[in-house]
Amino acid sequence: MAEILVLVDHVDGEVKKVTLELLTLARRHGEPAAVWIGPGHEGAKDKLAEYGAAKVYVAADEELSSYVVAPKAALLAQLVNDKSAAAVLVAATGEGKEIAGRLAIKLGSGVLTDVVDVAEGFVGEHSIFGGALIAHAKVTAGTPVIAVRPNSIAPEAAPAAAAEEQVSVALSDADKAAKIVEKVVQEKGERPDLTEAAIVVSGGRGVGGAENFSIIEGLADSLGAAVGASRAATDAGWYPHQFQVGQTGKTVSPQLYIAVGISGAIQHRAGMQTSKTIVAINKDPEAPIFELVDYGIVGDLFQVAPQLTEEITKRK
Repeated sequence: MAEILVLVDHVDGEVKKVTLELLTLARRHGEPAAVWIGPGHEGAKDKLAEYGAAKVYVAADEELSSYVVAPKAALLAQLVNDKSAAAVLVAATGEGKEIAGRLAIKLGSGVLTDVVDVAEGFVGEHSIFGGALIAHAKVTAGTPVIAVRPNSIAPEAAPAAAAEEQVSVALSDADKAAKIVEKVVQEKGERPDLTEAAIVVSGGRGVGGAENFSIIEGLADSLGAAVGASRAATDAGWYPHQFQVGQTGKTVSPQLYIAVGISGAIQHRAGMQTSKTIVAINKDPEAPIFELVDYGIVGDLFQVAPQLTEEITKRK
């Protein structure tokens, strides 16, 4: 069975959920082989094994993490050639897409980005025009390099050996052209990360202003949820842009998504329509969001949301 290389997305040794999704996807098409770059593997090997990594190629040399993107592409290219990998899967994040592009050039291969699923023969599925159309594409030359959109695949545990193999790569001067001189850790609040949260509560234009987002935050905190916002809300300056859910923001796929005061434009739906259960609160019964939901509440969010928060708090 041919190996499928999966680039591990991690921060200080903590494996991101998207990596578990990629390992799950890789199992459908071959033998998952995780590629770990940088320090911290020891604390994460059990998680990689739990989700099906048959092998783990570990490049622990800190030099590989000292430069921007290029060393990772160089290592992956070497592994593809040495191990005759059938494909390479990376997360379709900003960094992941750049790695995918650089890797494809090194391999003389095609690259697929923003893929939401992969069928037999490494045919990539793309959700385009805000989810209105599904397109399929296939790499016709070289080893397929596929960047998969986070939250597209449900991670499934399937314990494997995760046999470790140390690897290294000689970096060229070009690989060292952009050096990381400083890293600043963004302070995290008590709420879960938006893209990995099991529950997300998002506010939209109907919230009416930045001061009213306390209602959204109150409901989210009662549920232990992350807070999101529509593009209309972030463009208006009511909530920070890093919390935008939608086609030009972040894609989420929680167990429960609550849309408060969001009309449901295609742009927003593209970022949350794969959520397992969707609840909407909107005073307009004709709002497009109601076409998508499992449960819809037609009512004033300023009355409904606080009542929900109060009732949830009572039941704790």
